[in-house]
Amino acid sequence: MPPLASIEGIPGHFREGRIIDLDRGTSVSFEQLIDQLQSKSVIFVGEVHDNPEHHLMEVQILQALMARYGPFTVAMEVFDRSRQPVLDRYMENEITETAFLRDVDWDNGWGFPYYFYRPIILLAKERGKALLGINLPHNTARKVARSGLGSLTPEERQDVAAEINLNNEMHRNYLKEVFKEHSHPQIKNFDYFYQAQCAWEETMAENIARYLRDNAGKMVVFTGNGHILNRFGVPDRVLGRIEVDMATIVLYPLTDRSIINKNMADYVWLTSGCRSQGHRSHNTEFRRTGDRLQNENSTRKD
Repeated sequence: MPPLASIEGIPGHFREGRIIDLDRGTSVSFEQLIDQLQSKSVIFVGEVHDNPEHHLMEVQILQALMARYGPFTVAMEVFDRSRQPVLDRYMENEITETAFLRDVDWDNGWGFPYYFYRPIILLAKERGKALLGINLPHNTARKVARSGLGSLTPEERQDVAAEINLNNEMHRNYLKEVFKEHSHPQIKNFDYFYQAQCAWEETMAENIARYLRDNAGKMVVFTGNGHILNRFGVPDRVLGRIEVDMATIVLYPLTDRSIINKNMADYVWLTSGCRSQGHRSHNTEFRRTGDRLQNENSTRKD
């Protein structure tokens, strides 16, 4: 029997392939999803990075949004903000794709195959408004996870959000469970781990909010799903900086019987749990969010 999902407090079950409107507790078609996103200025889509199906779904979502509502800015966790000049040059056809990959240091940076993300990047280039890097430098995140925010040099601190809220107990408790469930051989201190997660998410939120203040139009944000669950990762931190209508869509691998919290997202799209083979993952389970903090230096060329 295939795995099923149910929504807390709502009778009935949902199978793989269903898109669930969690507020109503009902499934919607893809066309209905796109219709319901019309009023949203910012749409967060959360992926499992090594699930190929998720990347196909993301392209489908982006294509439909652009076809219906015009150009979107595409913001991606994949790129840190220091790479923005390279992204801009590539968007303006000033450099080739080969030079683009070299200058963003793809092989040593993100750590997942470029072919997963290439369709989104090309769609942004051909039909989008801008391609925005929102992450903080990987080395900075890893340093915070190992030795805390206080260990950053003044130069490194400038790469991180000015304001970092460490006081959300729900968020902290969620990440404490993640930390307990998974081995972190190079990260022993949970407080540092939590500081790194908050620095990571506050920096993405700050970069999104800064762009939205200066630029009109709609935006789609692609991140790992752990950064948008319950909104207390990046979305609420954006709302703390700028008032904007938003929606969150979590791509949810349905690998066994699941009970979904209604507050997880606005929409959940139930997917298979397939993963790319022969490639390391920092998101082998749905709730894993922090492994990149210890694994950045083990990135391999695909």
